[in-house]
Formats: sequence, structure tokens, C-alpha cells
Amino acid sequence: MTHSIPPLRLLALAASLLVTSLHAQTLKVVAEASSYVVLKDGKVAGPASEIVEASLQHAGLTDHRIGIYPWARAYDMALQEPNVLIYLIARTPARETQFKWAGEFMRIEYHLYKLRERQDVTVRKLEDAKRYSIGVMRDDVRQLYLKDQGFGRLITSSQNVDNFRKLLSGQVELVPMPESDAQAFCEQAGIPFAKIEKVLTLDALTTGIYMAYSKATPDETVARTKAAFDKLKADGTVGRLMGSGKH
Repeated sequence: MTHSIPPLRLLALAASLLVTSLHAQTLKVVAEASSYVVLKDGKVAGPASEIVEASLQHAGLTDHRIGIYPWARAYDMALQEPNVLIYLIARTPARETQFKWAGEFMRIEYHLYKLRERQDVTVRKLEDAKRYSIGVMRDDVRQLYLKDQGFGRLITSSQNVDNFRKLLSGQVELVPMPESDAQAFCEQAGIPFAKIEKVLTLDALTTGIYMAYSKATPDETVARTKAAFDKLKADGTVGRLMGSGKH
């Protein structure tokens, strides 16, 4: 004797299985290397990574995989794939509806740096910087901003540290980065921070740095992550750890 399942129950069962499948998927967590995200003993570490891990653990989202990628690749994965969490990402008007925002780590300023010995490189206002080659990362907020401002001598790299190396070797004359990254790169290169000079602050780029989910990620996942992150921010954990990333 066979028993048929009513169509409405079939639809409900299918919907339930779909939701279960979505929630069972492993979260892909992606980031670019910086002073806050580092590879240590084969594992992704650093202040921002520690905050992300704690947020996901407290949210009960233990099935996740974290990796460091060139920025353009990490950004593309977060744009195109479901269940992707990206950090640290600047929250800009252009990106507002492209992601589901889950928590602000800090406010950040970007500055243009040159080699202090390059007396021939003089920048007093943004327009002056158009005369020089500038190292940027593809699809990064700095590249997009400078391109929109009419800059034509932008040299793209896959990682910010590559731009810093190009500055040291004379392949580019300026690089835009936060002071914390500039200090960290100098430390890694074994050179004094005084070897480079801050010539201009890009005020228009001062913004919040967040972690954000791809649009196709379930809202419940986003809400649970945000609630856990907010608790860490409220008890001072986020501020303490991000402060430790400033060398």
C-alpha cells in the first residue's frame, strides 16, 4: 500500500530542506593581509582575525574556513558567492547595497606616502599628486577613488605590500595606506619608519572598516554574527584588539 504526500506538505518539506542546506554550508571567510590580518605558523591570525573568530564562535557559526587572498579575489568572492564573510572592508556609498554589513571594527584614514629622500616629489594638495605614479590595489577603494578623481598614473598590484616594495624600489613615487600598515611594512622590511614621509591625508576616504557578508548569505547568519560582534564591541574587546594592531 502506497501513501501519497499532499502537495502542500511536499512544498513545506522542500522549503525546510533548502533552509537546512543553506545553514549547513561552510562559511568562507576571506581577507587581505595587513597589519591586522597576518599569517602565523600557517594559520590566519592578527587582531581583526581574532575578533572575527570570536564573533563566529559566539554566534554558534563554528563551521567556517578562513583564508588570506589578494584583495581583488577576496572582494570578487564576496560579491559573487553565497555564505562569504569578508573583512576588513571599507563601507562606502557605492558598496552599501552590495553587501550585508555585520560590524564596524574602527574608523580609518588613508594617507599618501613617499620616500623621504625623494625631495623631487612635492605634494601639497590632491591635484599635485596627479604628477606622480601611485601604487594601488585593483578594485580597492583607494584605486576607485583616485580613478574617479582623474588620476592616470595608477600602478596596480594584487597586494598592498607589493605597492610598498615598489615605493622602496622607486617603481612608484607614492602609495596610499593607513599609518598602521605603513609602520608594519617598514618593520617587516627592517627599515625605520622615518624613511617614508606622509605628504597628504585623503580626507574623502576616511570611513568605517567593517566585516560584511555576501548578499546571498541568509539574514539569520548575518544577524547572529552582528549580535555577537556588538557584544565584543560593547565590552571593549574590539577596541582593545584593534588598538594592538597599531604598531
